Formats: sequence, C-alpha cells, structure tokens
Amino acid sequence: MPKPVPAPAPAQAPPEVRRTRAVAVVSLIALIVLVLAWELWLAPLRPGGSWLALKALPLILPLPGLLRNRMYTYRWTSLFVWLYATEGLVRAASDRPPSNYLAMVQVLLCVALFTACTLHIRIRQRNAKQATPANS
Repeated sequence: MPKPVPAPAPAQAPPEVRRTRAVAVVSLIALIVLVLAWELWLAPLRPGGSWLALKALPLILPLPGLLRNRMYTYRWTSLFVWLYATEGLVRAASDRPPSNYLAMVQVLLCVALFTACTLHIRIRQRNAKQATPANS
C-alpha cells in the first residue's frame, strides 16, 4: 500500500501545484454557481425555480478539502465530477436553448475540474517521489 503523500502548505507548494489547485477551486465554485443560477433563475424547469437546485449541495462537499489541499479529496472529486458531466451531456443533447447552452458550459467546467484534479495528483505524486531518497 503506497504511503500517503503529504500535503504541502499552499504558500510553500510549487507553482504548478498552486495553479492546478486554483483551477480546481475556481472551476468547482463556477460549477456550483452555474447549477444554482441555472435551476433558480436562468432556465428552471418550472417558473420561479425548481428543486433541482439542490443538486448543487453535493458540489459543496469537496470545497473544504480542495482548499486545504487534501490529496484524497482531489482523487474522489475527479471521479465524482463525472456525474455532473454526464447530466450536462444528456441535457445538452435533449434540452432546448438556453438550457442546452448552460449544459455545455457545465460539461466544460466538469472537464476543467477533472483535468485540474488529475494534474494536481500527478504533480504531487511526482514531487513526492523525487523528494524521497532512492533505495540503493
């Protein structure tokens, strides 16, 4: 079983780790805002908003872990985000404008979040491997 990779403090982290963290956090927050705005004001299923706005609640769960730079959160978020990408793809193909355009934006935000999470994980694992002395 691999050893857990320690989380560097955000101020001490290498620049590429800080960038991927920033992209992940911004895309997650943008996804939360999009889902809420979509279901409450922009193109709700019913006039005045719908209960589908509650689907933004699970997106709030990974935010503290991403802000604290927790590797485990990056890992499960990279899998979890595909639920929202799938919903976006289905609604992009089946809804009418403007809802289908919002769905396309949702898919793009999900892909950005996934990419940032996976790059963040790879970079931190590579850095941890380089930091450990080689066993000779």
